[in-house]
Amino acid sequence: MKQPFPMIPKRFFIETFGCQMNEHDSEKIAGLLVHQGMLPAQSVEEADLFILNTCSVREKAAQKVYSRLGEVKGRKRQSAGFIIGVVGCVAQQEGREMVRRAPFVDLVVGTHMYHAIPDLLDQIQGSGPHKIATDFLPEQAPVEISPVVRQTNFRAAITIMEGCNKHCSFCIVPYTRGKERNRPASIILEEVTRAGDLGFTELLLLGQTVNSYRDPENPRTRFADLLAAAAQVPGIRRVRFTSPHPRSFDDRTIRVIGEIPTICDQVHLPLQSGSNRVLKRMRRQHTREWYLQLTEKFQTTGRPIRFSTDMIVGFPGETEEDFEETLQVVEQVQFESMFSFKYSPRPFTEAVEWEDDVPEDVKARRLMALQQMQRRIQMKLHRERYLGRVFTLLVEGPARDGTKRCGRTTTNKIVNYPGDEAAGTFVQVRITDVGPNSLVGERVPDTKGEQEDSWNANSR
Repeated sequence: MKQPFPMIPKRFFIETFGCQMNEHDSEKIAGLLVHQGMLPAQSVEEADLFILNTCSVREKAAQKVYSRLGEVKGRKRQSAGFIIGVVGCVAQQEGREMVRRAPFVDLVVGTHMYHAIPDLLDQIQGSGPHKIATDFLPEQAPVEISPVVRQTNFRAAITIMEGCNKHCSFCIVPYTRGKERNRPASIILEEVTRAGDLGFTELLLLGQTVNSYRDPENPRTRFADLLAAAAQVPGIRRVRFTSPHPRSFDDRTIRVIGEIPTICDQVHLPLQSGSNRVLKRMRRQHTREWYLQLTEKFQTTGRPIRFSTDMIVGFPGETEEDFEETLQVVEQVQFESMFSFKYSPRPFTEAVEWEDDVPEDVKARRLMALQQMQRRIQMKLHRERYLGRVFTLLVEGPARDGTKRCGRTTTNKIVNYPGDEAAGTFVQVRITDVGPNSLVGERVPDTKGEQEDSWNANSR
């Protein structure tokens, strides 16, 4: 017997797991729902529609999805009209299996089908639950979703491309996001201009391999051209981008980052391993020597570029010698931040067929050793590069302690300081204390008006 849905949902709540791309996808979905006349709720309890936007890059992320669905199941029992939807990478990965494992889920929508959510909700109203849409679209360009409800009044995330053609042996992204699809540069720049006109001061360009961008209307327009154009739109004071692939950086992109101060002086360079043997098995398309040459190119721009990275330990076949080579690269590059994980097999990938032959206790030991080294490096760099110096922050809101404010430098460092400035305000602070993951500052008078000064401060 089909479960009735006597009322059209009026309030929705979206919960997001995963990366900044997922967060922006949630903004797009919220825009679609608001355009249909719905209103955002402040909690699951207040909502008629709950949407869980999911990530499947790590095994625990997928497990977390089913755990969260089990927690929300009780709300379903309380109201026959309550609708549960799962979207994103886990929805794409699981498809009908999700409905089998969690039969109370009404809506399963993959990464190419967000635009169909309003129509799918209408179908649920008419014919009952279990609407599943996980097809990949054949078109080259992503579907445009124009109504976007942004989470802040100062940072505008804008998708420039979706999907990935790299096929690293450990990565599920090509199977959950599909092949690379690029948006036209003209449409992207219209969206950037609109964001600047509306008062957004920070721009975040998004893509699974964002720096592989190529304009589908003019293939000669590459990522460097789009980045330079976006960085010079009136009103935009900071430009960030994520997530790039090291192999997709060319000399022109590096030169643009070095020349245009609006582009933030922090670059994410996912390494994954410092061993050439492991990198080859990962299909990363570069060696450690090539990677180190790339970091040197950034450092010769005349601008102090700060690096972050991703690292995997315990990849199939990784020896102690391989792991030691990873530690050597980390010590040499001096990353300002790192996301590090134990390897976990992901479905559909090439490596899932290989023996996961590094014991869990060895993975745990290596991860701890890597994280301890990175923590030491970060503390050293924070003291050398930040302590006692003045930086311009873009205020993001209350700090975690509830009493201070927090803001971010152009090098992507979180700074907590006493103050009451509104989110989106630019302030200057002197760094008075450092920790491994964040900094502490005190407000100082603005000495350069509206000009960013963290570039100069880093150079001193």
